[in-house]
Amino acid sequence: MVEQEDRTLVRRCLEGDKKAFEMLVRKYQQSLMNYFCRMVQERELSIDFTQEVFLRAYSALHTYREKYQFSTWLFRIASNLLIDHWRKKKLPLVFIDASENEDDREPIQLPDHEPSISERYERKQLTVLIEQAINQLPENWRELFVLRHINDFSYKEIAAIKNLPVGTVKNRVFQAKEMVRTILEGRWTA
Repeated sequence: MVEQEDRTLVRRCLEGDKKAFEMLVRKYQQSLMNYFCRMVQERELSIDFTQEVFLRAYSALHTYREKYQFSTWLFRIASNLLIDHWRKKKLPLVFIDASENEDDREPIQLPDHEPSISERYERKQLTVLIEQAINQLPENWRELFVLRHINDFSYKEIAAIKNLPVGTVKNRVFQAKEMVRTILEGRWTA
């Protein structure tokens, strides 16, 4: 249903209906923004990247093939933009056994509607720990972890976005999850 709706909107957009593309932007803007926020950890840069993805998507809309999910195609553009960013930034290599870096920035918190203040505090502490653990993942693992566990893409969709075999995606997501678990267990016992 969702896929068919996206395909219809793309067709309408290609026929000149600008409102159709606006509907696609509204539909995917927040998930792209969340993806970029978790990957680059800078709100303004995330906004810029989200806008850039939609500009690139609009100009390349004629290349979209209906046999693919629009969301997968869109996140492929986002992933490629992120790769370009990391290449330009020339990030240092990250080793799995490297010591942890303390990050002073607070992760973006979503409002919690639980009535108990103590529960909210405990959840906030846990969220901070999880965000810190995710931030310690190597960039390529973190991206796959975020796509799977934050953006809820299937392994098959992630494989299409990243142009990787499904088995490789499953393995790397599992390794990332295990690394997050190990980091969190170390913090709980410390």
